[in-house]
Amino acid sequence: MQFDHRTGRWQRRSQHLDRRSVLRGGLLGLGLVAVGGGLASCQGGGSADGGTRGDGVGGRGALADLGPLSTTPDVNDLLLPAGFTARVIGRAGEAVLGTSFRWHTDPDGAAVFAKPDGGWVYVSNREHLPGGVNAIAFNAQGVIERAYEILPGALSRTNCGGGVTPWQTWFSGEEFDRGLIWECDPFGVAEPQNWPLLGRFKHEAATVDPAANIVYLTEDEPDGRFYRFLSDAPNIGGRADLSRGRLQALRILADAMLINTPGQGSRYPVEWLDIAEPNPRLGLLSSAVPTRKQQPDSFAFNGGEGIWQQRGVVYFSTKGDRRVWALDVAAQSLQVIYDDAAFATPPLTSVDNLVMTPGGDVIVAEDQNSEQMAVAIRPDGRFQPLVQLGPKHVGSEVTGPAFSPDGRFFYFSSQRGTSNLVGTDGVTYAVEGPWWTT
Repeated sequence: MQFDHRTGRWQRRSQHLDRRSVLRGGLLGLGLVAVGGGLASCQGGGSADGGTRGDGVGGRGALADLGPLSTTPDVNDLLLPAGFTARVIGRAGEAVLGTSFRWHTDPDGAAVFAKPDGGWVYVSNREHLPGGVNAIAFNAQGVIERAYEILPGALSRTNCGGGVTPWQTWFSGEEFDRGLIWECDPFGVAEPQNWPLLGRFKHEAATVDPAANIVYLTEDEPDGRFYRFLSDAPNIGGRADLSRGRLQALRILADAMLINTPGQGSRYPVEWLDIAEPNPRLGLLSSAVPTRKQQPDSFAFNGGEGIWQQRGVVYFSTKGDRRVWALDVAAQSLQVIYDDAAFATPPLTSVDNLVMTPGGDVIVAEDQNSEQMAVAIRPDGRFQPLVQLGPKHVGSEVTGPAFSPDGRFFYFSSQRGTSNLVGTDGVTYAVEGPWWTT
């Protein structure tokens, strides 16, 4: 390693790879670790059934070798692998095809839920004022049936990331300092409910480990914490009671200098510290201590973003240091599986929303000021680009990645579309093609 004082970043002396070369290569030669089956204690817990539970995964296993992306944008100004096609399913301010429902601006976190009739529902947050969550229902052929609201903007604000639950609901996180987690019914029947004991802070995303119905949460602050919520009545096999329990922040039991060394694939033991007041009454005249500052010994993660759990491992990203982490729930250990500071030319220039395939691919959507791609970190450590926004989308970002339960469609959004204007634009796409190994 050598420190580049010009960029303020660590770089490896021996690596002189361009982005295309890194995408063809992988993590293994750079001292980082493979994912999925490469983690020692990846048993139990997560769902990898291809989305039959409506858990937002989809597909038949691991991604196929998709090949390189086209160098010529399609009619939607997207770069796709050969043999793939894209269509618009929602455009800000316009009626969703075949309905009178107008799609929202600034689409962000999203997921897919299977319906009993073989169709599915795609839910999408609005990361702008007033906020809210909308949904599009599809039949078993992927044709739009209807579109509707599952969380009114009048109730919520700046809904950013979220997460699916084992009991088939959607957690939507409000991204501001007094933000809450809202639980929503993707099918639009039950009323939305917020859960203050899951913490009042700048929420990004959440996930639930079904082995114990423990909720894990990320916080989008430069000194944000990584949290878990332990229900007093987890009701394993059913839904957890989120009105009773403890919120805790993670502490890493290792030297901070070691943790912050680029390229480290070491496992760090962790412990959890109780948060005394998960719902502090914050405000200009308040003396309440913000949630993340209540346990100074907990580890400060630089901008928590997307999160996903699978087979007893919780994966999450941090945008400030452009890392992807993996928490082994059984071993209670944490490791870095991707660190862009370990590359002279990183294959991911930003990290944000996450979704996983049943085969263990971690798909990372890039945030603003990046190459604007969705890239899979393969189980063997290689990188595979899925889609890229074209030059007309400069200033936007890739959000809301999710597969249909049958694996035919990959959904995502260009959050600010081609106008790069917050609060006025945003486009959601469906990409169809041979995604899976046969």
